[in-house]
Amino acid sequence: MRPALLNPLFRDPSCLNGIGDKLSLSFKKLCGPYLIDILWNFPSNLIVRPFVQNVYALSHGETASLEIEVLEHIVPKTKRLPYRVICAAGAQEVELVFFHYHASYLTKMLPEGAHRFVSGKCERIGGKIQLVHPDYITDLIEKIPNYEPIYPLQKGISGKVMRHAVEGILKDLPVLPEWLDPHLKKEKNWPDWDQALIQVHHPKQLVDLSPQTPARQRLAYDELLANQLALFLVRSKMKREKGYIIQSAGLLEQQLRDSLSFQLTHAQIRVLSEIKKDMAQPSKMTRLLQGDVGSGKTIVALMALLNAVEAGFQGAFMAPTDILARQHFQTLKCYCEPLHVRVELLTGREKGATRRSILSDLKENKINILIGTHALFVEDVIYHRLGLVVIDEQHRFGVEQRLALTRKGEHADLLVMSATPIPRSLALTVYGDMDLSQLDEKPVGRAPIETRVLPLKRADEVIQKLKEKIVGSSLRTQVYWVCPLVEESEKSDLMAAQKRYEMLKEKFGARVGLVHGQMKDAEKDAVMKRFIDGELDVLVATTVIEVGVDVKNASIMVIEHAERFGLAALHQLRGRVGRGHQQSSCLLLYGAGLTQKAIERLDIMRQTEDGFLIAQKDLELRGAGELLGRQQSGLMDFQLADLSVHASLLDMARDDAKTILSLDPNLETTRGEALKNLLYLFQKETVFKTLKSG
Repeated sequence: MRPALLNPLFRDPSCLNGIGDKLSLSFKKLCGPYLIDILWNFPSNLIVRPFVQNVYALSHGETASLEIEVLEHIVPKTKRLPYRVICAAGAQEVELVFFHYHASYLTKMLPEGAHRFVSGKCERIGGKIQLVHPDYITDLIEKIPNYEPIYPLQKGISGKVMRHAVEGILKDLPVLPEWLDPHLKKEKNWPDWDQALIQVHHPKQLVDLSPQTPARQRLAYDELLANQLALFLVRSKMKREKGYIIQSAGLLEQQLRDSLSFQLTHAQIRVLSEIKKDMAQPSKMTRLLQGDVGSGKTIVALMALLNAVEAGFQGAFMAPTDILARQHFQTLKCYCEPLHVRVELLTGREKGATRRSILSDLKENKINILIGTHALFVEDVIYHRLGLVVIDEQHRFGVEQRLALTRKGEHADLLVMSATPIPRSLALTVYGDMDLSQLDEKPVGRAPIETRVLPLKRADEVIQKLKEKIVGSSLRTQVYWVCPLVEESEKSDLMAAQKRYEMLKEKFGARVGLVHGQMKDAEKDAVMKRFIDGELDVLVATTVIEVGVDVKNASIMVIEHAERFGLAALHQLRGRVGRGHQQSSCLLLYGAGLTQKAIERLDIMRQTEDGFLIAQKDLELRGAGELLGRQQSGLMDFQLADLSVHASLLDMARDDAKTILSLDPNLETTRGEALKNLLYLFQKETVFKTLKSG
């Protein structure tokens, strides 16, 4: 139950004076369902309205408030012309101009001979001061704010309505017990929670909008502390959950190592040791294995699975798509057959007798490792003794999905993998419920990918060079040619991919394929299989080329309109090449009208292949909200904290949360009770299920 003290903040926006059901709906779309969500919508700009008595001192375009005397109304002969009201501000003539008007309203508001106060943008036209549609017309100067915050808005909500709503909520703001450590609050000179909100919504100068002001820092810290507390509570629940003790002599792992044509990197050895140590504990493992493209995550996951198999358990390996599941199946099967470890595949495409046979063998413990898609966890799939679940491409799933996927094996360990590097600060907020392992080395002998940035007008020249490379070289060379596909212009972009496919087909004949998101899965898989099997030289594709697709002879990646891709997408696409022994290259073709950010992105790609450095630069360029957009990845997004600015606060919040829960695991002390308010405030109430009491 939410504490009664917080109820005023969790009412519907329609409870505010002057806000009906229609406006309430608009507020819910813009901010969220409750009044507190409106307060989290901070001002993004500020209008300063100084009261100016000497209008001669006004600059052109300056916003100001003036006292005027109404002299004359000039009614236009036609509605196409503006309505003018001639006024005097002292000895200076001032003209008020209205293009959309009701004459009766204007004569009532501005009767000739009356004194009024007006405010708006003052423009110098000839020798006169002109205000077009003044923002304020009133008989009292007190009705015009000196400082007017400007908010992010949407259709249906004006700035005036937003300010009215904010003031209505601030008027009834409850005073909450302090949850911050008093020493930290004093050291940082942070205001109380309610005062911080009042200050944020009443900026007096542009610097007050900075995320570095004490008020903004305090509120950002509150949000980060709520996030870290919630993740630690989930994590402590997981740590309390009973798991299997999975230990083996490591014979299967050693046999696999002896058969490999390469040495494991130091990072792979370190990470494998962390995983096996976790598996040997009596509590459930929940670990994230994060590694850059090509860092060797799959072989580490296989060794963890072999550890489980040797200890008498089964393993499940889940990939996000059918084509990736099949690729993992082929790879793991080659490694496992000589070890007499049985690997099978189960996706939505296995049906009838094949499916029944797999399910029967799985239940009877005749299958050691099952690879597949979401089909691994549907109702009729019953494991004999599932010990380890591996999930590839973790960025597709959130905390709730992670919990759901392990329910098949009640005590099974969970290892999730991601080839999408994200900065440490984001990893702490998104994966804080998990232990983190990072593969930060690439296998020995892997040549760097040469990255070049070229204008799109040189595409014909690029095609000619490709032809020479494919036809004239003794080495087998395959090429990806990626065209953008974004929702806003899906049809035109799809036509562009089709057009590029036709163009390349003229040059290379039938050995060109096309894949895009609107094809059926079976169609897409068939084309991809032809490319993987070497039947195609060039694959024209939209971004449906999956992370993890491994084609050894693919050594050239061309990305058309590279300026339209984010850094993470460019890095992932580049990671599709450079997997064999020949020198690989990536060509980034850009169109006209590059923005400064696009130039920076392309320059970063040219300079480095380090995925973690690229992720950090991406965070700095785009901010966490855009980087982790909920639609794209289902990951955490913050309303008040900006991790490109507040990363140091996150480290503090993490340490604070850890200390709090070590001393007060059920939040029962005075500060603990106050922190419960904080968790409810940021709508983290689901974590209360993890507390033993309260």
